[in-house]
Amino acid sequence: MKIGVIGGGQLGRMLALAGTPLGMSFAFLDPAPDACAAALGEHIRADYGDQDHLRQLADEVDLVTFEFESVPAETVAFLSQFVPVYPCAESLRIARDRWFEKSMFKDLGIPTPDFANVLSQADLDAAVACIGLPAVLKTRTLGYDGKGQKVLRKPEDVIDAFAELGSVPCILEGFVLFTGEVSLVAVRARDGETRFYPLVHNTHESGILRLSVASSYHPLQALAEDYVGRVLSKLDYVGVLAFEFFEVDGGLKANEIAPRVHNSGHWTIEGAECSQFENHLRAVTGLPLGSTAKVGESAMLNFIGEVPAVAQVIAVEDCHLHHYGKAFKSGRKVGHATLRCADRERLQQQIAAVEALIRDV
Repeated sequence: MKIGVIGGGQLGRMLALAGTPLGMSFAFLDPAPDACAAALGEHIRADYGDQDHLRQLADEVDLVTFEFESVPAETVAFLSQFVPVYPCAESLRIARDRWFEKSMFKDLGIPTPDFANVLSQADLDAAVACIGLPAVLKTRTLGYDGKGQKVLRKPEDVIDAFAELGSVPCILEGFVLFTGEVSLVAVRARDGETRFYPLVHNTHESGILRLSVASSYHPLQALAEDYVGRVLSKLDYVGVLAFEFFEVDGGLKANEIAPRVHNSGHWTIEGAECSQFENHLRAVTGLPLGSTAKVGESAMLNFIGEVPAVAQVIAVEDCHLHHYGKAFKSGRKVGHATLRCADRERLQQQIAAVEALIRDV
């Protein structure tokens, strides 16, 4: 079976690494000449709206998926005329627009921070008067890893803030005083069967995920599964979806969803019976889902900007290096390490050892 992937970054690369042992081959449509997934399959170099090359992709593959939500929903809708595409265009349309996303959460009874639609500076002024400060102004689309947003802490920060973000549609969200950030990765098959990985504790720096630690038992696991299940059913979703939450007052508030395999699920490659990447491919191709059970204690650390010396990373016991083959660049995810061991104390020692390598780069 040949799988088409919109996007040729590290997520597409890891999908191909998971699918190749299952007898799958891959074609990636990506405009970048150095798309790092190209080493694992055919690279169709074209813009995401290039209908001629989209038709070429559709003619060559059995089905299409995508690796990130910056892909226009119109691209998925166009492809769906010629080849099955999972997840569906509606899932992408909602997930890539924070206003649609938060409105869906509200309709489904999932708690969120206070939020308001902002289409002008006047809208922003009115929203601040209603929600209060501090608050976060975010572009409705295309923002990720801390990009496309501004924290508003005092009245002076509000002045011209809409223009600072490009005078594009935005959303204002009330600032959340949270005790932790967690995410839940789930997979839903074509027939509706759904499985959940353990909740993961996340640590961010400068808006970029730095560390994810899979929980052994989390008291909010069932609540998170309930919320994620509502979204999966609403969207008639097929594939892997990640849902990021804030822990607030013993409960959860929704941050955002990602309709794809997710950075906070990378630990599953070595730390779960079946990785998020293999399970996504199983779901979209109609194969039986794999077990989401943990194998020992697991964590993932991102390498941002540069990967430490390979010999030093793999010298850490039970440490698995994933180098993306991307040019090193400040603020760019260029690799990660997954850690797996028998007990939590040993896991913390491993995390500290890899973090020391990151500091020394």
